[in-house]
Amino acid sequence: MFYLFPLLTVIIWAGNAIVNKMSYSVIDPGAISFYRWFFAMMVLTPFVLPSVWRKRHEIKPYLSKLAFLALLGMVLNQSLGYFAAATTTATNMALIVSLVPLLSMFLSVPLLGQRLLPLAMVGAVLSLAGLVFMLGHGDISTLTSQGIKQGDALLLIAAFVYALYCVLLKRWKMPLSNWQSVYMQGLFAVTMLTPLLLGSERTAITGESLPLIMYAALPASVLAPWCWLKGIEILGADRTAMFMNLMPVLTALIASITLGEQLAVYHYIGGGMVLSGVILAQRKPKPIQTDNMATA
Repeated sequence: MFYLFPLLTVIIWAGNAIVNKMSYSVIDPGAISFYRWFFAMMVLTPFVLPSVWRKRHEIKPYLSKLAFLALLGMVLNQSLGYFAAATTTATNMALIVSLVPLLSMFLSVPLLGQRLLPLAMVGAVLSLAGLVFMLGHGDISTLTSQGIKQGDALLLIAAFVYALYCVLLKRWKMPLSNWQSVYMQGLFAVTMLTPLLLGSERTAITGESLPLIMYAALPASVLAPWCWLKGIEILGADRTAMFMNLMPVLTALIASITLGEQLAVYHYIGGGMVLSGVILAQRKPKPIQTDNMATA
């Protein structure tokens, strides 16, 4: 029962990769980026604004940090995903995003002072090799001669940006609840995304784009984070994080049904290497137990 919370989160986020891909044909990336957080804030405001207002004096010193977090996690990361949809597949989106935990580990070394374990290094090499194999369609020479697709490059930047976001959340301890932090970041995000909306051509909310916007705004931005935080509360951060490894599998399955994306052999091999590397890097060695024996 407890595992349903992170599992539902991953299913929703897998579906959001499909939404990213479908949205490009009906609405501009800048427009859906704005509408996503505009409608999410409308839903959250009645529930979160009163507590934010009561703590406004405590929140004020952290506004610059909250604004920077919003820029990373809600503006750059998600906007890049929408722009990438034009030249990549939903399956590639999920596989590249699955590198976030690995990138977070490396960024934690300089930013959090954490030590990188040997397993993390092995996992990094394995994941990188798998990514190169997949992006080169099974032929590394193709990648070196033709280069990486624009969409895949944007997703790699988005993965790095989101990894930095996750690490800075740990580094910057703020006297806010999770929802208060999300709400304040969301307000900044709406402000920052307004120029993208105004600079877009296809901004109308149509019968085709409305379901996509609402999915991104409500299940993906409100329900999924709540389930994820609930999972962390019940299961712990480490056990919950392992569910992220299911997202590429679920995304590929949904994409094959809804978008007709076909998985090639290089997807299976490269994707398997990426996921295996991430799982390996997340493993922590068991502490050595010693028997304490009394001496006479």
